[in-house]
Amino acid sequence: MCGILGVFDRSSDKDYDFQQMLSTLVHRGPDNTGIFTEGNLTLGHQRLSIVDVEGAHQPFCNEEHQLYAICNGEIYNHQQLRSQFQDYAFRSQGDSEVILPLYQQFGSELTSQLDGMFGFFLSEGDDFIAARDPIGIKPLYYGKKDDSWFFSSEIKALVEQVDEIHEFPNGYYYRSGQGFSPYYQLPEAQTFIEDLDKVIPKIQQTLSKSVQKRLMSDVPVGVFLSGGLDSSIIAAVMKEHIGELHSFSVGLPTSPDLKAARLVAEHIGTIHHEYVYTEAEMLEILSDVIYYLESFDPALVRSAIPCYMVSRLASEYVKVVLSGEGADELFAGYSYFVDYEDPLALHKESINIVKGLHNLNLQRVDRMTMAHSIEGRVPFLDTEFIELCLSIAPKLKLYKTFGIEKWLLRKAFEDKLPHEIVWRDKMEFAQGCASSTILQDHAEAKIDKQEVDRAIAEELPIGSKEELFYFRIFQSHFPHPDAANLIGRWQGNLH
Repeated sequence: MCGILGVFDRSSDKDYDFQQMLSTLVHRGPDNTGIFTEGNLTLGHQRLSIVDVEGAHQPFCNEEHQLYAICNGEIYNHQQLRSQFQDYAFRSQGDSEVILPLYQQFGSELTSQLDGMFGFFLSEGDDFIAARDPIGIKPLYYGKKDDSWFFSSEIKALVEQVDEIHEFPNGYYYRSGQGFSPYYQLPEAQTFIEDLDKVIPKIQQTLSKSVQKRLMSDVPVGVFLSGGLDSSIIAAVMKEHIGELHSFSVGLPTSPDLKAARLVAEHIGTIHHEYVYTEAEMLEILSDVIYYLESFDPALVRSAIPCYMVSRLASEYVKVVLSGEGADELFAGYSYFVDYEDPLALHKESINIVKGLHNLNLQRVDRMTMAHSIEGRVPFLDTEFIELCLSIAPKLKLYKTFGIEKWLLRKAFEDKLPHEIVWRDKMEFAQGCASSTILQDHAEAKIDKQEVDRAIAEELPIGSKEELFYFRIFQSHFPHPDAANLIGRWQGNLH
């Protein structure tokens, strides 16, 4: 895991400070800084050492073929891929180095070989290719200024340097001279699996496989444990493979999650850590949260507060954490799904919200873990598991079918967890931490309606007192006059 910054500069006027830009990403990778310059190309890498801690420093280079690359993420199948290149002179055991020989063999189509989460930039002479993982687990942004291209893991490295910033679309690669090309789309099932005797074992087996591949690490791995169903399942599966598994939970003193997480930790036998925070601490860290999150969206900010806290706690013990993001989208776990009666409508909505995760839960998990220099992994969003879930008959996910949301997931893992956890009512993360209304109430007291009306009249992207409260903090970090339009919300356009 790391922060990457790449500039392909065809102009003679290099009016930017590359080292200063790269320094804004140091929280993503404080273990090593690597910079490479060759002609029009400058690559920078802030490394968080996870695999081959001593050897796999970036940028990766193959001077003979003029190949240079930087990559942020994890390639879970790198060992299998390496075995195809017995004659290639690898310089490390790092997972990301495999993209160089893959490019030599497959060219732009190398992305179809990768199983993992990633954003990368690779240069060959006067050409380059950039790509982002299928679901958008890892961030990647790009911008242009005159004839120069800029790529970065976070917007803060680019916001003062380019005329426009765009989010790199997940499931796409970009090749210079050719533009954007899709390489992955969520599958459209032609037939659905309806037999529960087949569905339940497939859920168990495929998720277990997904968790196991995400244990790939040369440093300690832990788990976020909210006490809810999703994170508890991930923790229980992990514990079957890790003898001393560290689990982490946070909340206000009244948080129901803390009690539930303790119950799960005791049941499966993790080394459990918790942190009880105060309302004052929430307000104290709010500015930092918005800076790292790069958003002023109210729902995202609210959920980022406990995520920031639990990431800070986990960073004292591990460098990698697994979490339960994605289960609600795949198994219709959100409260509004209760009202769905049409299976196909539910299925379409599930696909839509999975497509939007890169700007919501995945952005939160990536930014809050990286703010504390740890890596977050999301087993429910393994592409094989997603494809399985989207092939299950959607009527089996309807609330009315079994009288409870996520029945399939509960049933598949009911033997691994306490009964009261498996059949616990669904609760949103911020609600479970008992922090869902505190920030809203604070904003209500700080902002009056006239201020919101003026912001709307000025055509600022504001819809509430709470959003205006966050927006002003956002502006203090990103004073660029177009920053809100650049990084407030991505509209999905390809440029």
